[in-house]
Amino acid sequence: MAARTFFTTTRKLRAAMSSLETSPERCEELARSLADIRDRARIAASSGGPTLVAVSKYKPASDILACYHLGQRDFGENYVQELVDKSGQLPDDIRWHFIGTLQSNKCKTLASIPNIYAVQTVASTKAATALNKSVPSERKASLYIFLQVNTSGEDVKSGLPPVTSVESASESELVRLAEHVVTACPRLHLQGLMTIGSLTESLASTDRGNQDFETLIRTRDMLHDALKESSGEWGVDGRLLLSMGMSSDFEAALKAGSDVVRVGTGIFGARRQKV
Repeated sequence: MAARTFFTTTRKLRAAMSSLETSPERCEELARSLADIRDRARIAASSGGPTLVAVSKYKPASDILACYHLGQRDFGENYVQELVDKSGQLPDDIRWHFIGTLQSNKCKTLASIPNIYAVQTVASTKAATALNKSVPSERKASLYIFLQVNTSGEDVKSGLPPVTSVESASESELVRLAEHVVTACPRLHLQGLMTIGSLTESLASTDRGNQDFETLIRTRDMLHDALKESSGEWGVDGRLLLSMGMSSDFEAALKAGSDVVRVGTGIFGARRQKV
């Protein structure tokens, strides 16, 4: 019985290893794409070294592993179960970013992933509280979160409205959520703000400034002022980070001052549609 169990386990391990193999052609394709995106990001960045999150939604774990071997460590996923499955197959020093719609009933599963690094789509007190309660007590580092802001005002986009003025900041849902995270969620660390800009602004930003990005920057600045009186810690060195910009507009986002960009198609190619 023990011998049979051993050989069954061995076959399963070999099958898992085989599923992570990538053809030389695919490795070369990913290497070229990743190098191109990194070069473009470096040139576009206004200062410092931005974080490039490789969005691997619908892509096989083998593609992620190929990029990992090229030095990429930050990866983004949109679906909790897909993230659970991939994280169990891949190296534990990957920094996983959750960038999909956050449902409170998925928070326990999401927070239990050992190397979940950041949740970029928090948009309610309920979700923040659920995440805070779900972070395992044995986890040493706080779970980083970004608050999602709907800068374009599109109904199909998630996120809270931006702060429109200093005078109205105290009544803002976003400010209240930020204060809740900072003062009542000790296992979370508010790292910054995230937005998904409109496609129209992305296409038009080559001729003028992207209004969605400018809105997020103004909102961040007003939120800074609102949080100054808070007793909790937030941001990085007293500054909230900005996560804005995807494959179609990450260079414009970096020029505007983004700290984090989320690039999927530019690295991995077009995605299949979810069935």
